[in-house]
Amino acid sequence: MTTVTAPQRGHRRRDWPIIAGLLLLAFVPSAAGGLRVAELTGGAERTPGNARFVDMPVPVIIHIIGAVTFAVLGAFQLAPGLRARHRRWHRAAGRVLVVCGLAVAASGLWMTAFYPLPTTDNTALSVFRYVFGTAMFAALVLGFLAARRRDFRAHRAWMLRGYAIGMGAGTQALTSVPLFIALDEADPRYTPWRAVALLAGWLVNLGVAEWIIRSGRRRGR
Repeated sequence: MTTVTAPQRGHRRRDWPIIAGLLLLAFVPSAAGGLRVAELTGGAERTPGNARFVDMPVPVIIHIIGAVTFAVLGAFQLAPGLRARHRRWHRAAGRVLVVCGLAVAASGLWMTAFYPLPTTDNTALSVFRYVFGTAMFAALVLGFLAARRRDFRAHRAWMLRGYAIGMGAGTQALTSVPLFIALDEADPRYTPWRAVALLAGWLVNLGVAEWIIRSGRRRGR
């Protein structure tokens, strides 16, 4: 008979709220991405709004599939009880997570560089995407290398940062709500405020990630 210790029970109680919260955060962008993939694979009619995706569908399909896999796997990877109880699964899923995350970052950078800029975006938003896409790619590489040299504290910190950036789309769905309520896309103020709303999503996630990392260090984990 397996004995479950008090710390293990505590981890299990915390696991499912963490997993459910992260999956809920990923729901809106995942659903929108699924609709986009269905549109592109179903012979979508070319319109001004989707022309860049219809003309070059592969990068956006890679980005969406990679992002959904990254979000779902990451939700389970960040649950401390599951991570402690299933170390082999954690390592195997972690490798898939890194590959998917790198594909998300690389395809995002490619789309920023080569897709025509839509009317709702501006140069500042492109710069933000370059910065956070590069940061996500670097964080995942550093996290993987830290695991290889068995520096697990650094591994967790870098992977958490990479996951936080990758989950930016979920938080951006929330930070963009006031924008959608207050302004129409035709309003000249919409584009600059959209850049601010998306930047806020990334910064909120990174702020939470850094708080978790520093809290863990203070507890001596």
